[in-house]
Order: sequence, then structure tokens, then C-alpha cells
Amino acid sequence: MNRRTILGVIAAAGLCLAHPVQAQDVTLNLHQFLPAQANVPKLILDVWADAIEADSDGRIQINRFPSMQLGGVPPELMDQAIDGVADIIWTVVGYTPGRFPRTEVFELPFFVSDAAAASSAYWQMYERHMRDTEFRDVHVLGTWVHGPGVIHSQAPITAPEDMTGVKARGASRMVNQLLGELGATPVGMPVPAIPEALSKGVVDAVTIPWEVTGGLKVPELVSNHTEFEGNMLYTLTFVLAMNPDSYAALPDDLKAVVDANSGLEFSVNAGRIQQDADAPARAVAVARGNTITTITDPSDWVAKTAPIYTAWIAEMEAKGIDGQALIDEAKALMAAHGN
Repeated sequence: MNRRTILGVIAAAGLCLAHPVQAQDVTLNLHQFLPAQANVPKLILDVWADAIEADSDGRIQINRFPSMQLGGVPPELMDQAIDGVADIIWTVVGYTPGRFPRTEVFELPFFVSDAAAASSAYWQMYERHMRDTEFRDVHVLGTWVHGPGVIHSQAPITAPEDMTGVKARGASRMVNQLLGELGATPVGMPVPAIPEALSKGVVDAVTIPWEVTGGLKVPELVSNHTEFEGNMLYTLTFVLAMNPDSYAALPDDLKAVVDANSGLEFSVNAGRIQQDADAPARAVAVARGNTITTITDPSDWVAKTAPIYTAWIAEMEAKGIDGQALIDEAKALMAAHGN
């Protein structure tokens, strides 16, 4: 080796010592069903992923795949996380009916009043009751709910009897039960199918929170919206979950980065962000001149949907789960939030 070659090798070695190669760098794929510009990916998932990348000094890279770009349909997302098709998924828990029964406590009608409080209770009850049961095959990063569920319809809906015979989209087993008790014909479908279903008359109404309506152009497809004061007509449960092997493969310091950006605080913040995003989306419907009916006294609606509680408690009992205890615990945790 000549002198120039030797000096080059020494310089390269010194450079490696000054800037050691990060042999443990990892790339994770995050898969979800909404378009990239929708509120949840834009305001929650991307912010979370950006924080992971920054806090890991770039040693973790999270590739984001919206709109089911890795293949499959939304109800398959949980199994994609379990099977390792995706490293991380975000999904509606109710897209797989009956598979995660304890989460349904937060989807009972007129049960939740605040998304942040419910998301806090949801995470705490996940840790106590769900980590080693229904979620034992995934590593859960966050659990939250959205803001008040709203009925968006072709015809005005001002009373429970107006729901009779209405073909209404529901996102989960519990929401479909709610619609059935109100006399509607429930039609289950994931969010991305809503615009086509409305435009083709497959459904007459859809149940989604305000914040989702903008990306789906719902205020352009229907002109009536029914919202409720006080406790929510319904809400849905979400989960951000990671393949357990992908998590286990991380070195301890990178696990700590993921952990620090996940859990209770993240879950509460996610629920709050989704609920706060309702107001700007609602303003779009107002600007279009759509009719918004606000139910200030939902007592008739509460009475019509009350049998869902009795039926759900009986279903939980058949599964060996104390449904009434879950209801009581969720109520107590939501009431304690912020105190």
C-alpha cells in the first residue's frame, strides 16, 4: 500500500469512529385506511411518527401507507399487524365485530361525554383488562375514541321515528345495534366506502363524527345533519397497534423512544385532537347552508336505545365478562379525568 492509500484508510477509520454506523437502524411501515390528508393521519399519526423519528435521531424511519396501499381491506388491518404484513396499523376496533368485546363499553349509546376522558379510561382499562386478553397478539401503542357521533342524512331527522326504514351506515356492531333499535336498516361499511354508497343510494344516511365529513365530501352529498347535546349518541374505539416481533426487535433505547411517545398521554391527546377537529368540519356544512338539527333533549332517543345495555351485559356474561363492572369502571374513570 502506498502512503496515500494508507492515509486514506486511516482517515476513513477516523471518520467511522467519529460517526459510528448505526447498525440498529430500523424502518417501520405504518398502514391505515384513510387518505393521507384526512385529519387522523395529518393531525395524529404523522405527528406521532415524526416525533418517533426525531426522538430516535433518525434511527427509526416510519413509512406511512394511507388508503390501504399495502393491500387488503380495513377489517384486515388488525391481522396485518399480528401477522407482520405491516409493522404498525391504525384501525377502528369495531371493524372486526365481537373480537374485542371489552372495548365495546365505550360504544354504548349516550355513554361518553368527552373524547379525552373516554380515551383516558380506555387506556387504563386496556392495561387492566385487555392487554392480556383480546389484545394479547399485538403491542398496543394507543387507544382512543372520536368526538360525538352525528347522523348525516338525505331527509331531515329530528326525532327517533324519523329513523324508521332509513338505510343507515354504521361502523361497528354496537352502532348497528343502535340504528336497529331506532328502526333504521343498518348497513355496515368502512369509512372509505361512504361517498359511493351515498351517491348511489346504497344508504340514505351515515353515522360519522363531524371531523371525517370534510375528506369524504359528506356535506356535498347530503344536506341534513343531526347532532346531540350532552352525552354522545355514540362513539367508536380506535387502536394504534404494532406487530409484537417488530417491537421486540428494537434495541432497548429505541423501545424507550416508542414507549415515551405512546400510552396514556398520547391516547388522551389523540382523542382530544379528533374531537377538536369537529368544529372546522361542521363549519363547512354551515357555510353550505345545510340544515343542522341539534337535539337538546335526547330523552326519547335514550329510552329507545336503552335495551342495548341489557343485551350487551347479557352478551358479556355469556363470554365470562362482567359487563356491568366494565360500565361502572368506565364511568368512574371518565368522571375522574382531569380531577
